[in-house]
Amino acid sequence: MTAPIHRYLSLGAGVQSSATLLLAARGEIPTFTAAVADTGWEPTAVYQHLQRLEGIAAEAGIPIVRVSAGNIRADALDPKHRFTSMPLFTLGPDGERGMARRQCTSEHKIKPIKAEVRRRLGYPHPRRVPVGVVADIAIGISVDEIHRARDADVGYMHNVFPLLELGWRRSDCVAYLERHGLPGTPKSSCIGCTFHDDGFWTALKTDSPAEWADAVAFDAAIRHGSARANADGHPLRGQFFLHRQRVPLD
Repeated sequence: MTAPIHRYLSLGAGVQSSATLLLAARGEIPTFTAAVADTGWEPTAVYQHLQRLEGIAAEAGIPIVRVSAGNIRADALDPKHRFTSMPLFTLGPDGERGMARRQCTSEHKIKPIKAEVRRRLGYPHPRRVPVGVVADIAIGISVDEIHRARDADVGYMHNVFPLLELGWRRSDCVAYLERHGLPGTPKSSCIGCTFHDDGFWTALKTDSPAEWADAVAFDAAIRHGSARANADGHPLRGQFFLHRQRVPLD
């Protein structure tokens, strides 16, 4: 089967997207025009792993391009920058529990990938992409995450899911990476992601004290809302927390 002219990989540098890249590099699935890496406020281990992937991809003729919409941590603490809402746990003034809107994936992951795809198609924003100009975007979603698989929300991108076609689970990806010299592939996520469980936080505190301190400092800094909201005289009614128990992370 001939690969489409425009075929890109959304590369978060986690287990599933790493396995997808390696499959293409080894010729086991169609290759990619490029892999677009959308890392941001990730642990050092993710960036070290991404460097390994860049070497593997280069040998296979697959360029990896790093894109960014800024650092979400820095933006949240900058009183001059618009705050991209994170799914922070909230505690209201009367003890009400809730969760803030989740815009970070859209703003800091999907948006920069869209911009890079448009650029590579030859129609950077605000130019209109003509009907019929479409790029396949491979996304590393495995069978155990099938609920996350959905169509792109723009006409110039068509999402494809190589791992679903193979029937692979996350465990299959881990085993494949280990067989081919990539053991210990880290989970790709922001250091301060609220979806971390206690196992992650414990490991971060034990193994990466500097990154743990970074997360603790951020948790304290956003307690009463973003820096911009506070600078504008609109502090949060209630409190923000990184931990689901709505207590200070440390």
